[in-house]
Amino acid sequence: MILYALIAVITIFLACLVRPDEKTEYEKAGNYSLGEVKAVRAFYGYTTRRKALNVLAVGSIFTVLTALAALRLEVGNDYGTYVVTCHEIFQRGYVVTEPGYNFVVRVLYTLSGKEDYLLMFGVFGAAIVAVFLKVLLEQTESFSFAFFVFMTMGFYYRSFNTVRYYFALALATFALRYLVNITWEGTVKFFAVILFAALFHKSVLAVIPMYIIARFPWKKWALLPLCIFGAVAAFFHEQIMVIALKLYPSYNNTVFIEETHTITENAAPVLGCLFVIVLCIYCYHDAVEDGKDNRMYLNMNIMAVVLYLSCFWMPLVTRFAYYLTTCQILLLPNLVCSIRDEKKKNRVAAAVILFCILYFMYFMTQADKEGFRILPYKSWLFYEHRWLNQTDTF
Repeated sequence: MILYALIAVITIFLACLVRPDEKTEYEKAGNYSLGEVKAVRAFYGYTTRRKALNVLAVGSIFTVLTALAALRLEVGNDYGTYVVTCHEIFQRGYVVTEPGYNFVVRVLYTLSGKEDYLLMFGVFGAAIVAVFLKVLLEQTESFSFAFFVFMTMGFYYRSFNTVRYYFALALATFALRYLVNITWEGTVKFFAVILFAALFHKSVLAVIPMYIIARFPWKKWALLPLCIFGAVAAFFHEQIMVIALKLYPSYNNTVFIEETHTITENAAPVLGCLFVIVLCIYCYHDAVEDGKDNRMYLNMNIMAVVLYLSCFWMPLVTRFAYYLTTCQILLLPNLVCSIRDEKKKNRVAAAVILFCILYFMYFMTQADKEGFRILPYKSWLFYEHRWLNQTDTF
């Protein structure tokens, strides 16, 4: 727990060093636009001290987070399952994982000359961190604030579980940029990114209808269909489960189906969504009313609450809900930065910071439980790791 808190503090400090690149005095005197300045600098290979510091800070964050993910050993709820699955992939056995993931595993194992599952976790850890950092840099109003939310709300640490799912989740979050201002080119890119992500986890296909619905400007009456959906999902859950098992036959006769789920299991993420919704209502005229992206992110959080409350009985409902709630790393900094009144902005910023810190503290208390198991942290630097053979078990 101390290690995770220390990593969060160090990387958040590094994120606070990132500042927007500004024009030099010579460029200001020429009255050039920022776009023209960037084009000239790119053509001549010119850089600034600020840009160099930004690259250094972001590079350091990437190194620290990738190292923590790559050096872990048996950390993650399904770590052992992934080791066995990768073994079956390399041996050309039967697996239920998607072809893109299978291809990457075969390439990595072939290049390493052995069943190097540590390399697999390292590569996917680096890919997840790289995509999320790109999202935070390019799709938010404040990288430092967005990164603070990313770390304290547990999005990074959850990626230690189900690495192929979190790679797909990162790509789905990246694809949101193409829905802010819909164009034919952007629509094609959106579907291309989602279809590519589906090569690693097919659940990402669910974002196509969910994101498109969230993209439309809702009226008040739009809440009625959501309530109807929630009622139908709650009362006809047995029939829906039959359909779900046909789509995911690998879950038949597993512990996930046999477990009993209660509506309080996902109280923490529901509370997070409600907090975001209340903030959006409070800042509606400042940040939501005229912001297409913020309105879409607000709709996604409302949909997530309905999904959590009506489909609590569904195993791994968070797999679908996280596609809706991850937008919080984009929405919260956008809300704060869009408020024009300084006193109001400071109050909202303080509320977000306090809530995120309290959420992080709660998240750490749950980190060693079933479903997370990211504590205790172990590294293969200090433990003798084992290559999988027929007698190995986890």
